[in-house]
Amino acid sequence: QVQLGESGGGLVQAGGSLRLSCAASGRTFSSYSMVWFRQAPGKEREFVASINWNGGTTDYADSVKGRFTISRDNAKNTVYLQMNSLKPEDTAVYYCAGSPSRDFSGSGPINYWGQGTQVTVSS
Repeated sequence: QVQLGESGGGLVQAGGSLRLSCAASGRTFSSYSMVWFRQAPGKEREFVASINWNGGTTDYADSVKGRFTISRDNAKNTVYLQMNSLKPEDTAVYYCAGSPSRDFSGSGPINYWGQGTQVTVSS
């Protein structure tokens, strides 16, 4: 079993930065693709970014390309989402998720979900 816990969310002004962390417990973390999703009020959950098992392949939603960077440290069982140049439309609850797919590439099965962390960007 894998358990995920997000942290690092908060309230920032437009143009600011946040770094989200997702700490995983479990012995199979390094074999999973890791994914970030977000859900804004009144909207469906949407894909944000993913990283494959060894960190060699990443994928991003068009809306965050050039601003967000996903990374992972398998030795620490942690995945990160560095968010720069934040916009009010980035406001959402951000969820960390684990996929058994070797390369998630924007879609695929999800086995584990974190509880979410709130990101609020003020204008």
